[in-house]
Amino acid sequence: MLSSIVPSSRSILPKNSNLCRHFVKHLSSHPTKRFLIPTYSSRNPTCLSRAAIPSINTTSRSFPPCLSVRSASMASQSTTSVHDFTVKDARGNDVDLSIYKGKVLLIVNVASQCGLTNSNYTELSQIYEKYKDQGFEILAFPCNQFGGQEPGTNEEIMQFACTRFKAEYPIFDKVDVNGDNAAPIYKFLKSSKGGLFGDSIKWNFSKFLVDKEGHVVDRYAPTTSPLSIEKDVKKLLGVAK
Repeated sequence: MLSSIVPSSRSILPKNSNLCRHFVKHLSSHPTKRFLIPTYSSRNPTCLSRAAIPSINTTSRSFPPCLSVRSASMASQSTTSVHDFTVKDARGNDVDLSIYKGKVLLIVNVASQCGLTNSNYTELSQIYEKYKDQGFEILAFPCNQFGGQEPGTNEEIMQFACTRFKAEYPIFDKVDVNGDNAAPIYKFLKSSKGGLFGDSIKWNFSKFLVDKEGHVVDRYAPTTSPLSIEKDVKKLLGVAK
């Protein structure tokens, strides 16, 4: 019985214990019995308490809790590149970012009514025009989380950027970049390259520079002008100075 593994509810868990492995092995030989599962006490994380659970049928296809957690952790760790994500374009169609393999990317959260709008959109178009034929791409993600400065529809946003600033690079579906509803691509970008005062995006026109393999190599503040990072873009492109 489990009591042979866990002597009492106040036992100290030994260092490097193989309790989980032994426990799963123990369950496999008693597929339909009730057991007491060892759990950590919230008051003292080094002590064990015991919680009863109803019949566990280990003959089912479900994995033991300890293995499920490990699998989820391994899955999250497998996302190592921007190319692993799929996003929505402005018309709601799926875009697999693996289509940008081999290209240098500048990913920007944009807004139409910000004090930084004119200078950033102007310079984004300039740097894009200069390097688009050499493997450079800009991915623009509208966001309305900062002062409500991107209130329009996707169609209105595209018309504004393409008509006023001649934006030829792709503009995607409006997203959240912070909070629980942040787009997965932005959760990845922030975790890959934190900001000066934490991971959160601080304002419109924050920028992430991504290499040809989809790895985030640098992050720039909203006030950093696109043309000022031209040297970094050229370095990743392998363009002569």
